[in-house]
Amino acid sequence: MKKITSFLLFASGADLKILEQCPTDKNKYIGIGGTVFFTGLFAALAAAYALFTVFDSYVLAILLGIVWGLMIFNLDRLIVSGIRKEDKVWREWLSALPRILLAVVISLVIARPFELKIFSKEIDPELVQMEQQVYAAQEQEAKSRFEPELVQIREDVNRLKQEITDKAHQRDQLAQLAQQEADGTGGSKIKNLGPIYKIKKADADKAELELVALEKENANKILALESLYKERSGAMLGVTNSLEHTRLNGPAARMEALTRLVEKSGTMWWAHIFIVMLFMVVELSPIIVKLFSKKGPYDSMLRSVEHDFICKEVESVVRASAEAKKQTAHLGDVEKEYVTRKLDAELI
Repeated sequence: MKKITSFLLFASGADLKILEQCPTDKNKYIGIGGTVFFTGLFAALAAAYALFTVFDSYVLAILLGIVWGLMIFNLDRLIVSGIRKEDKVWREWLSALPRILLAVVISLVIARPFELKIFSKEIDPELVQMEQQVYAAQEQEAKSRFEPELVQIREDVNRLKQEITDKAHQRDQLAQLAQQEADGTGGSKIKNLGPIYKIKKADADKAELELVALEKENANKILALESLYKERSGAMLGVTNSLEHTRLNGPAARMEALTRLVEKSGTMWWAHIFIVMLFMVVELSPIIVKLFSKKGPYDSMLRSVEHDFICKEVESVVRASAEAKKQTAHLGDVEKEYVTRKLDAELI
């Protein structure tokens, strides 16, 4: 028990010789030391888990976590021991400001891996949606390489078919005009097979021959285009089938999924804020305990010891200055003034 007490007092950054003369403050500094120790321990555990999610190695995570915990432990001990209880509270807070800013940064960094673990059940479905979106984007990108060509082929086929349709319509119109001229229902309104009918019949026959030739020519073109269309469609299908569903399960993907959930859900947003605040309180607990603790006999005695040390130092400098002035009594005025200024500067 004595060793634990000694360690906690060491963790508090207190001067043990002075604290022995102030037994009423001993429990307070044991509490401060415990807070510093457990903050470092918690920082080590949090850092180890966070690093494990990144490196996926127990050994590396534990080693780096211990290093991080020791750094936080030493930093808290240094800051707590450096905070002096003064009449002006703002000076105490000013001296603790660097640690407060560091706690905010650490909380934002360390809290993230724990959020990923806490909300893992909500993150997994979001990751599935992200995977589907990534696959759909890849599929669309692959199709975009072939679709312009396929669209052009379809347009060319439709144009060739439309040429045949237009030619057949023209042939039908000319044949109808020749028939109407023959039966007297149109044209000259005279039922006969005279010269007018023969001219119209020749035009219809000519259109028929042109239609047959066009159908043969366009049929070959359409057949070639349809063959090319099947080939390019097969190539596009092969590319899309070769696409693999990307498995999103890394730290960056999970953080992206968590960010989406926080943006979409007010409940998740508040949970995120509370978790970060919890880590901030844990990281700031040693400083908070020190700042809000009352001024005790230890603080007064520590100030007295520091004041005595400063006075002795000043007295030593003054004596050295006086001795130096005696030794320079034989010097000229210029040399005396130079030495005096130098000693005064050292004194200041």
